[in-house]
This record gives sequence, structure tokens and C-alpha cells, in this order.
Amino acid sequence: MSFDGQFMRDSQIDKQPETSSDLLGSSFVVSLMTFISRVLGLARDVVIAITVGASGFADAFIVAFKIPQFLRRLFAEGAFAQAFVPVLSEYRQQYESNGNVAAVKSLINAVCGVLGGSLFMLVGLVVLASPLVTMLFAPGFISQPEKFAMTEQMLRITFPYLLLISMTGFAGAILNSYDRFVVPAFTPVLLNLSLIGFALFATPFFSVPVYALAWAVLFAGCIQLLFQLPFLRQLDRLPSPRWDTQHEGVKKIALLMVPAIFGVSVSQINLLLDTVLASFLPTGSVSWLYYSDRLVELPLGVFGIAIATVILPSLSRLQLQNIPIPSDANGSEQGHFLVSAAQFRDTLEWALRAITIVAIPATAALWLLATPILFTLFQYQAMTPVDVGMAAVSLQAYSLGLMAFMAIKVLATGFFSRQDMKTPVKVGIIAMVANMVFNLIFVYLLHYHYQLGHVGLALATSLSAWLNAALLYRGLMKDNILLMAGDSDKPAGFLSANYWRLLLKIILAVAFMLFVLWQLLPTEQLWLTASWLTRSGYLASIIISGFISYCIVLWLTGVRIADFKPPAVMVRGD
Repeated sequence: MSFDGQFMRDSQIDKQPETSSDLLGSSFVVSLMTFISRVLGLARDVVIAITVGASGFADAFIVAFKIPQFLRRLFAEGAFAQAFVPVLSEYRQQYESNGNVAAVKSLINAVCGVLGGSLFMLVGLVVLASPLVTMLFAPGFISQPEKFAMTEQMLRITFPYLLLISMTGFAGAILNSYDRFVVPAFTPVLLNLSLIGFALFATPFFSVPVYALAWAVLFAGCIQLLFQLPFLRQLDRLPSPRWDTQHEGVKKIALLMVPAIFGVSVSQINLLLDTVLASFLPTGSVSWLYYSDRLVELPLGVFGIAIATVILPSLSRLQLQNIPIPSDANGSEQGHFLVSAAQFRDTLEWALRAITIVAIPATAALWLLATPILFTLFQYQAMTPVDVGMAAVSLQAYSLGLMAFMAIKVLATGFFSRQDMKTPVKVGIIAMVANMVFNLIFVYLLHYHYQLGHVGLALATSLSAWLNAALLYRGLMKDNILLMAGDSDKPAGFLSANYWRLLLKIILAVAFMLFVLWQLLPTEQLWLTASWLTRSGYLASIIISGFISYCIVLWLTGVRIADFKPPAVMVRGD
């Protein structure tokens, strides 16, 4: 599939039904591109582990990189996208469908100017105040002057990445709104290629090699933004930035963003708080958490984030289709309901089915194979067996929250598509407070008794994610918009009995998969002494065997590919 073929097809999305094949195809494309990016991300981390390991240098770079990355996920992938896409869909429905393209371009120009200008000022302030920002995000480094100095110096290099990648996210949100998913999904590949290239070829030119990685981040931000601009031009949506804070669309997006920052990014906030607390723990703790989190991010990004990205425009368009429905024979109006309320509900259930069939076996596999995976990927040169063992335990703790991490992405989309930011923010605040309480409990118990404080941080993050997902699910169950008027015979929720039957089948298949993996697992001595090629061969054969056994049981219990066919989203034309 070419970029041009995917992105430059005739834009008739608001006038024609969106078929199930469209939704499935878009999900596949985004997942494939995200998979390529995440695999390269693992390769990047392998290269970084070989270069700097889990040393103080690595801790300094990871913190300097995590700060703009955290804010990137708020602006580029999180709150901004969740607020901007529904408003842009509304403008397209209201103006573009009637031929008033200028109104849509005016919104894009104003948003570009205000977002870009605001971030430019923020970047300038942080670069000037990098020591204070470092103290805020890594206070534990203050007692280690060399590590602190390196962190704040690298932060000055990496933080402008926030401006560049946020504008890249803005461009990607426009493309996604027009169902052009390929380029935004492919763009992260450029970051990984940049880091790999600089780590392999630029580090010899630096007295402290880790600084090459900081410059790689800044370089990646530039090429990621430049890469997307030609596709915006082909779509005739290349913005001309204009500072206009009084634009109605800008004000609406700003109001939606404030609560959305908490609602969509609680897991990232929790991870950042983990980094703050980890800075007080033994050297290497930040790196152990980073490497384990990266492995959990692979299935989360490939499936959870990808599916949430694809369904947001569809749900946003469905939200705009409101008509009054009579409640009795006299024609009295019961209220306003979605014309496609059942489709809205079914789309969410499809998304949950899709992540469930991946998340549960991935959780089990990451738990059982944590040590072999980390040995195979990272245990070379600067990365010691002790580092691997510490990272493996935190990976197991993070894996317990994988299903919840994915569910949050999907469930939150159900609120954001209706421009309901208040519910996710309430849930997010509760989850964040719970995470801090869990942190204090588990870090104290595990650090002071077992010297595993970083595992307590990971475990707290997983538990708070489950609380977040459960509260979002409860909110959707209580929301009448998910039920068609007159459907009194249906339960007050959107998950059908078919979903729960599928869940039982998945659990049965995972149990058999774990039995197979356990039987095939060699002793730990092999992972310590074997070459990379031998490790990789063993690990690949174990994973493939587990996957086959999982699929066989699903097949025997009656699960078919057709069970995961997404619903056709019928969008009313004007």
C-alpha cells in the first residue's frame, strides 16, 4: 500500500458509510506501522543498553529524554489529539460538508499558531531553567552532582523536541481526522532510526558518548515534522500559523484539553512519578524501570493506542448524528439519542475484544518470559546479569497492568469522542492519588525489606491503571447514550454476553499456552552463557510454540477470525 494511495483517496467520509473493512483495514495499517516502530524501538534500546547500560549516564539521559516525552504524550498523542479531533470533526460536519472549507482552514491555522507559539515560549523557559526542572523531576540526583549536571545539560538539548514533536502530532491529528493513518503511524520510526544511527556512528565523536543520544532526539524531531508537511500540502490542509486566541474553535479545544490532560495521560503521569521516586533509589533503578516499561509499551502501542487512534474519528462522527426519538405512541420526545447508538456501543465492544485477545496472552508471556526476553535483548557489555534480573522483576509487575493500560486507551475514547472530558479527569485524579498511596506502601515494603523498591513503583502503576479502567468502564455503563431508546430489555452496559464467553475461551487458551511455555523453558544458565544467536533461537522457538498452542485452543473452542470483524459505521450524509 503506497502512502499516496492510502492518504490521497477521495475524501467522502461524511457522505458515505464507513464499512467494517475500512475500520479493520485502518486498524491493521496503524498496528503494522506501530509494530515496525516499536520493534525498531526495541532495537534502539538494545543499542543504548550496549552503549551505556544501566549506568549513571543512562539514568541521566533517560530522565532528560522522559521529560519532553511525557509532555509529548500529553500534547501529541494525548490531551491535544483527544480534544482537537472531535472539534475538527464538528467543523467538517458543519462547514466543510456545505462547501465552506475556509472555516476549517481557519481553525487549523489558529490552532497551529496558538499551540506552536505557546510551546515555543514553554521551551524557552525550560531551557533557561533546566536546573530547576531537573530538580523537580529528579530530586534524587541533587546528591549526585555529576549525574545532576549531565541531566540538566542534556535536557537543554532534548527539550526543544517537545515543540517539534507536538507540531508533528498536530499534523498527524489532521491526517487522522481525514482517515489518513499511515504517515502519522510511520513517523515514530524516524525517531528510532535517528537514535540507532547516532548511537552507532556518532558516539565516537563525543567525549561523553551519551550526549550523542541527546542530539539524536533533537534531530529526530526536525525530520519527523518535515516528513509530514508534504502530505498536509497534498491534502490542502497545510497550516499558515496565526495567533488567534479568540477563535471559537481554539477556545473550545483549550477548554477540552485542560481536563483531558489528566483523563488520557494518567498512566504517563504515574510513570513520571515513578521516575521521580526512582531517582532516590539505588543507581540503575531508573534504567531498570525504563527497559521493562519499554517491553510493555510494545503491545500497548501496537494494539491499544493503534485501535484507540482509529476509532476516535469514527466515534466522533457518530456523536454528531443526533435526532429526537419518540417515547410513546403520541409522539412525545424522550430526548436526544445517537442515531447510531448501537453502532457506537458495538464499536467500543469490538475495540475491547480486539485488545483482550492480545493483552491477556501478552501479559502471561511477559510474566513467564521476562528474564529470557531481557537476557536476549539487553544483556551485553554494559548491561550486567544483575541489571537484567532487576529489570525482569519490574517487567513482571508492569505486565500485570497491560490489559488495563490498553482498556484505558479505548474506554477514554468513548468519552472524548462526545467531548466529555469531565468524567475522565475525575477518574484520572482518583487513579493518580491511588497510585501515590500504592507507591508509598509498596516502595517501603519492597525496598526496605527486599531492596526491590523499583518493583513497588511498577506494581503501584499497574494497580492504579486497573482502578482507572474499572472506573471508566463503570462510567460508560451508567451513560444512557450507549443505549437505544426503548431498549429496556438490554442490560445497562455495552458489553454483550458474547464478549464474556470470548473472555472465558481466551483464559482457557492462555492457561494451556503457559503450560506449553513452562515445559519448553530451559534453565537460567543457558541464558547466562549462550551466545546471542542461541538465545534468540531458543526464545523465538518458545514464543512461536506458545502462540501456536494459544491459537489451537481458541480454534477448538469455536473462536474464528470472523468474530473480530468490526461493525460497519453508518454515518449520515447531509
